Amino acid sequence: MGQTARSGPVGVILSVDPDRFAQVVEAARRVGLTVTGEQPILGSLSGTIREGRIPVLEAVDGVESVDREQIVRLPPPDAPG
Repeated sequence: MGQTARSGPVGVILSVDPDRFAQVVEAARRVGLTVTGEQPILGSLSGTIREGRIPVLEAVDGVESVDREQIVRLPPPDAPG
């Protein structure tokens, strides 16, 4: 119990400037992003970062948007309800 939003990394998907993809990826890593996927042609990047670092990530030059990955957790089949 007592878990807070600061606990672990959250999955994020970034839209970045495709013309500066490599530079933006490097800058995102410097502020704490762990890169898990890169789509340079689409200007899309996925990774994980601590919740509290998301505003810093959004402020990186060349980052157009940061969206949380939607992780859907299904209840176990024997769960009531």
